[in-house]
Amino acid sequence: MRKILTLSFLLLGLGFLNAQELNCEIVINAEQTGQSNLSVFKTLERSLSEFVNQTTWTEKQVEEEERINCSMFITIVQFDGESFAGSIQVQSSRPVYGSTMISPVFNFNDEQFTFNYREYQPLNYSQNSYSSNLVSVISFYVYTILGLDADTFAPEGGTPYFEEANRIVNTAQQGNAKGWKGSDGNRSRYRLNTDLLSNTFAEYRSAMYKYHRLGLDVMYQDAEAGKSSIAEALEAMVPMNRRRANSLLVRTFFDAKAEEISQVFSGGPAINKPGLEETLNSLAPRYSKNWRNLQ
Repeated sequence: MRKILTLSFLLLGLGFLNAQELNCEIVINAEQTGQSNLSVFKTLERSLSEFVNQTTWTEKQVEEEERINCSMFITIVQFDGESFAGSIQVQSSRPVYGSTMISPVFNFNDEQFTFNYREYQPLNYSQNSYSSNLVSVISFYVYTILGLDADTFAPEGGTPYFEEANRIVNTAQQGNAKGWKGSDGNRSRYRLNTDLLSNTFAEYRSAMYKYHRLGLDVMYQDAEAGKSSIAEALEAMVPMNRRRANSLLVRTFFDAKAEEISQVFSGGPAINKPGLEETLNSLAPRYSKNWRNLQ
């Protein structure tokens, strides 16, 4: 398991630190354009991979085995010259202490992804200036991944990364692309970031810590105690769901976790949580098939 580090944050662009934090697979799928064999798509894929994996995003000294495994699957549906439109599916995971298990942390599909790109155009992130919507979107998800991962290791450990993502939201609005404003719907980057930083959804972030650090990471030593903590983390989200039913964060959580939760509670020692199935059905009714036969 990656070491639990004191989370500190530094303004970016400090090139002397060789501490890339992500191990990110990036795939460009351009089949729907009918021009998927064009070299620009492979060039873009390679450039994005280098941008994400070779940029130093924080001041943390990160060992190779501590890098966060993640992926960005970009589907291009329209392409005209230097103009691209499509979607980006972003996923991340983290290891579970004392086991070979890999736990999904984030699974989000952003369908408001448009950008301009010229082949071999350099991609660089600057904290205080707007470069392009492509750089802004990718950087936004890098910091969201970093923040969510940090939240699983320390209570509200991801705050500095979500705040950096918020700076990107504010700066990117000048580009007039969709996804950065409150008027862009309830699955926008704006909504995701606003909710992560809002006290209205504080239970989500505390649940991320308790579910992973006090739940999954404990199961190798005490499976019953770990399962109980996971159940308590899920139950803690009920008041939040009552305040804001079917919120983006709840949907995002279960998009990543539904299969894992059903596996955790389908074997091993039973725990005394008779209302767990009801809790899960109230939080994520569209995954009701996953909540049968829990123990």
